Amino acid sequence: MKNCTIKKLIYIILGLCMVSTIGAQSSWKPDDSKGYVAHDPVMIKQDSIYFLFTTGGGMAKSSDLKTWDRLKPVPSKLEWVTEDIIPGYRDGYWAPDIQYLDGTYYLYYSPSAFAKNTSAIGVMTNKTLDQKSPDYEWIDHGMILQSIPGRDFWNAIDANVYFDRKWGGEATGWLSFGSFWGGLKLVKLDSSMKALAEPQEWYTIAKQERTFGMPDTDPGDGTIEAPFIYKRHQYYYLFVSTDYCCRGLDSTYKVLVGRSRDIRGPYFDKEGKPLYAGGGTFVVGETEEFAGIGHCAVYDFDGQTYFVAHGYDKDDKGHSKLVIKTIEWDRTDWPKVQL
Repeated sequence: MKNCTIKKLIYIILGLCMVSTIGAQSSWKPDDSKGYVAHDPVMIKQDSIYFLFTTGGGMAKSSDLKTWDRLKPVPSKLEWVTEDIIPGYRDGYWAPDIQYLDGTYYLYYSPSAFAKNTSAIGVMTNKTLDQKSPDYEWIDHGMILQSIPGRDFWNAIDANVYFDRKWGGEATGWLSFGSFWGGLKLVKLDSSMKALAEPQEWYTIAKQERTFGMPDTDPGDGTIEAPFIYKRHQYYYLFVSTDYCCRGLDSTYKVLVGRSRDIRGPYFDKEGKPLYAGGGTFVVGETEEFAGIGHCAVYDFDGQTYFVAHGYDKDDKGHSKLVIKTIEWDRTDWPKVQL
């Protein structure tokens, strides 16, 4: 079985297990006794509470970034996903991204098909993340874009949105995404942050070498996915994950980074090699604790920069666990994760 196929199978299993709305008869619950079980984590802070979102619709909260309380999952029955969009779709989605702009929370997500780039990216919104509030309600706005096998040489999963604010102007939304195939893409959103801007504006921001001659239907061996854009001073930093996730103790996942003065790129690593040509400065990978670490997000909370990802726990049979570490910056403003 191909590594990409294994990845997508595990994503489906995670989605089925973590969302209570899928298969009410299921009694599976994540065992957090050896670390918080999570896949593709993203985070945001509302008032004094941190909220975590994961593949499958998982949602949790914490006041200290250490102890997490699981909450009622985000709805994952997507009425807009028809048989024409994703044949055989059975509810659920992968790799969410949570953002906040002008009083609204935006949750971007990706329903996808098994081992194909039959995928889509959608968005839902909420006015609050406090599930006890009368204003708590997820409103699904449906699809932003989709990838179609045979038409698109990219995969519409692993969405990340950056709201780029200029002095005295409104925010411009940029959606980055992608996994394997032709690499990672960046596309401009319109002012609603729920649709593509017209005329459309697209860029390829990162790629890894792919063996020549593979058919377009094959994800290929150009292992790159999960973009995350973070702004610090004059630079936009593009974090990406390479090598293979979702293989337990055999996972080789790692995170690379490049930076640019323009969100559209090109992004270059510390040695000056562009990420669109296989570049990337190493950030983190295998450690004494984890077989591999990846699918990261980066945030500033209370004056400190945090690295958020999942890792494959060597002491717990390679199960996927939440990883939260601080980031320090060297004299030339390159990040170093404090493991």
